[in-house]
Amino acid sequence: MIRIIPFERLSGEEREAAAGILVRAFAHMPAAWNTLSEARAEVDMFLTLSERSALAALDEGRLSGWIGLIRTYSHAFELHPIAVDRDRERQGVGAALVRALEALARSEGALTLYLGADDEFGGTSLFGADPFPDLLASLARVEVRGTRHPLGFYRRLGFSLAGLIPDANGRGKHDILFAKRLD
Repeated sequence: MIRIIPFERLSGEEREAAAGILVRAFAHMPAAWNTLSEARAEVDMFLTLSERSALAALDEGRLSGWIGLIRTYSHAFELHPIAVDRDRERQGVGAALVRALEALARSEGALTLYLGADDEFGGTSLFGADPFPDLLASLARVEVRGTRHPLGFYRRLGFSLAGLIPDANGRGKHDILFAKRLD
């Protein structure tokens, strides 16, 4: 059974496991956390910066994933990042983390939860495409290619496509924005 706990309750060993999960979960993303050192720094930010919080998923005492919250606006918070250990994907860990994060954001007065899901690797039909001149029409036609892009995951959890930042990570490597009303 999956248990969700605040990040600050993790032991040092579990925090190290969180960094490892982050590296493995984003191994397909060239601009993500490529080293344990980078991932440790990311984990530390969720323990030291007041505008950030994180939740961890424990399954039978083992860390299986974690999710972060960044308080960016007074009533809209960013989900960043979500990382599930590769051997626990598609088993409900990510969905449980998102639901728990939504509850946390709601309890703090957030009305909207949003996120960006980069496509630097060909996970959607937008990869390599020029979305101009009509960004919204291009976004409306987006489809998943392969299994690594979370577009379908976020849609199943009730997130709506909210925008597109063209070429955010280089030409043809866009950031797809999602949002969900929490109230």
